[in-house]
Amino acid sequence: MNDFLGQAFIFLFSAVICVPISKKLGMGSVLGYLIAGVLIGPYVFKFVGNDGTDIMHATEFGVVMMLFLVGLELDPKEFWKMKNKIINLGGMQVLGTIIIATLVGMFALKMNFSLAVSIGFVITMSSTAIIMQTLSEKGLTKTSIGKSTFSVLLFQDIMVIPILAIIPLLVGDSLIQSIGDDSKSLLVGGPAFMKTLVIVGAITFIYVIGKYIITPYFKYVGQLQVREIYTASALLLVIGVSVLMQKVGISPALGAFIAGVVLANNEYKHQLESDIEPFKSLLLGIFFIAVGSTINFKLIADKPFMILGLTFGIMLIKSLVLWLIGIKHKFDFDQKWLFILLLSQVGEFAFVILSLTRNLDILNKEWYDLMLATTAITMVITPLLLVLNEKLILKYFGVKTKVKTIIENDKINPNSADGQIIIAGFGDFGNTISRVLKSTGIKSIVLDNDSERVEKMRKQGFNVFYGDATNINLLKSAGAEHAKYFVAALDPPEINQKLVYIVRKNFPNLEIIVRAKNRSYAYNYLKDGLDEVYRENFFSSVYVGRQILMKYGFSHEEASKIGEIFIKSDRKSLRKIAKHAENSDQYFEASKQEFEKQMKMVAKEINNRNNGEKES
Repeated sequence: MNDFLGQAFIFLFSAVICVPISKKLGMGSVLGYLIAGVLIGPYVFKFVGNDGTDIMHATEFGVVMMLFLVGLELDPKEFWKMKNKIINLGGMQVLGTIIIATLVGMFALKMNFSLAVSIGFVITMSSTAIIMQTLSEKGLTKTSIGKSTFSVLLFQDIMVIPILAIIPLLVGDSLIQSIGDDSKSLLVGGPAFMKTLVIVGAITFIYVIGKYIITPYFKYVGQLQVREIYTASALLLVIGVSVLMQKVGISPALGAFIAGVVLANNEYKHQLESDIEPFKSLLLGIFFIAVGSTINFKLIADKPFMILGLTFGIMLIKSLVLWLIGIKHKFDFDQKWLFILLLSQVGEFAFVILSLTRNLDILNKEWYDLMLATTAITMVITPLLLVLNEKLILKYFGVKTKVKTIIENDKINPNSADGQIIIAGFGDFGNTISRVLKSTGIKSIVLDNDSERVEKMRKQGFNVFYGDATNINLLKSAGAEHAKYFVAALDPPEINQKLVYIVRKNFPNLEIIVRAKNRSYAYNYLKDGLDEVYRENFFSSVYVGRQILMKYGFSHEEASKIGEIFIKSDRKSLRKIAKHAENSDQYFEASKQEFEKQMKMVAKEINNRNNGEKES
């Protein structure tokens, strides 16, 4: 099926079938996309493409948009604050991997220096797309290990620029060849050193254009108040940069990243993000499908031991470097393990570097095909390893180590909190509860899995301990068997649901007070028989509603009374509506009836107010 609409249908159909199944099985969306790509690709059902690399060229725009948004988020001021972490973690990973890979290539595989160091450049890169998606899905973005992983990714993305500039210098006076879509490059047939000059020139050009033309242009478009033109302009910017970079033989993704960095301090950055985000998410999913479809099963069948050896060897080299980094920076066992699994694959920038090294004839066709297949396989393996880590390894090894560390070093003493209240999760919700209790002299034990946050809050005098609250041994060490109240406030919501299930099953006498992310999660908890369910933003929203009523002339007492009526009636109606949450017709009818009751109760209060004014 070669027509555009037909291929689009196949891509989207495979995604909507495979991704929900993958998510349901707890494997995440990335693995679902990759499996979809394997199934529809040219080596299984042959629904799309005759050559996986052709598909990659057509779908890499998702990565382009993702890196533009990553660059857009890279505020130079924030980057400067993180510079030590980025350079320490990222520098060790990139240099360590390149050095070890080069030595292995030269002395074990008998490669020449240019080939060995080029492959070192390739395998040092990790997949920003897979890792960022995984961190987001698992709610790890703001955690210590999430920040450390992002620091390494950021350094890798920045290092792509000097790597692409260095590679042409490895071949002296050779001429640039063409391969695939790179034949469109204006540099084909020119001397290799020109590539270095062009990379520097293109980056400078993007910086100047972004700073002195794009910013004033977006200001003008913003004044027009035409949303679709703003969206079109945002897409035009990303596409324009991509086309420019492609014409000079440089990665469009790299150009988009640089353009994002240039616009990071632009006052319109948040509007740009909101306009591009929907396109990015969809196209990134299609990119993952394309990665799955590029796995050359014919090559794997012809050279299984070679592919297996390369895959294992590459991931072993990267794992060794990452393990040493974890030791140096004193990561806990589970953090080291997750750090390794997240970063041990080869990433999407490898396709860019491989293409350049093939153009310059550093890699021959055999090594080019082998590295393409190996890169795709490592990207597919990563989500599987993360599932294995979560379901098996940490369950039997990592958590025990963590609990032992906590018990020995943190000395959790339930008596320090009178053994009454345990709070799991020290985000805004748990933090506020703890502060309210502390202000009245009531003590609590708080468990949180963000080591940086734990350290900061302990310095402020809070009784916070690092650990995975879903682990039964940790809960027992915190006194859950004798405590009275347990506040479940973990992120993401799925982990919080898991925590509630574990606590109810193992500590049935413990009263659970649970934070629900929204109404949907509240319905689930209520249907499961929980009574103390509190939505994350509900009370703050009611408070703001009361403030607005006061601006409209209601007294503080009247606004407070209406707020109390609304809270009481809404909590009561929430329990009634929860019974119909799975039947859309009954749900909407019940919601409508309950809201009408709320309106009547509030109207009655307003009438009483008006009658009181008339009598006075």
